[in-house]
This record gives sequence, structure tokens and C-alpha cells, in this order.
Amino acid sequence: KDGQTREHALLAFTLGVKQMICCCNKMDATTPKYSKARYDEIVKEVASYLKKVGYNPDKIPFVPISGFEGDNMIERSTNLDWYKGPTLLEALDQVIEPKRPSDKPLRLPLQDVYKIGGIG
Repeated sequence: KDGQTREHALLAFTLGVKQMICCCNKMDATTPKYSKARYDEIVKEVASYLKKVGYNPDKIPFVPISGFEGDNMIERSTNLDWYKGPTLLEALDQVIEPKRPSDKPLRLPLQDVYKIGGIG
């Protein structure tokens, strides 16, 4: 199934995004709450797709969070004590600022060309 996450990953890679953080949100809504098994299932599926797109999943932090409850956003959550990786804020702090080629011309990828009758 082709979902929004897959489309965003492909667009990011196409646009040259080299670094990525994957957040597994709504961990408070899993059954049971904050399920490591559900997190592992999501990581396996998303990592597989990211690899097919061209990313190295070993270099991408997968951070389990709950935006609603604030778990693992800024501070480590006791609800996710099985997770030993960075919080979202720590993962963001680890992102290396990319070199911006501001001296080069702007290039934009084209996805499709449409011909509108009577206009061109």
C-alpha cells in the first residue's frame, strides 16, 4: 500500500535530503500502551522502505513519541523505559547543518507535465 509516509520519504530523497529522523507517534494509543512490539513492527516496515528508496536506515534514529502526552519529545519518558535511543530534541540536536550551495542556480524537480486544452 502506498501511503503518505512512503510518498514523503521518496520526495525527501528526490529533493536531496540526506539526514532524517523518524518519529513513531501516538505510542500512547497502541495496545498495550507504549508497546515495544508495535514500535519494532513500525521500525521494521519503515526501515525496509527507506532502504529501497536509497537511505541507510542504520543512520536514521527512530524515536517513539507521544505528542499528546509529551513522551520522549524533550525529556526521556518512563513510559518508554525499553527505549534507549535519543529523545526527539536530542535527535534534532545531532543533525548536522547541511552545506547550502547558495552560489549555484536554483533547481527544482518536476513530477509531471500537464497540458491544458486551449491554454498550452
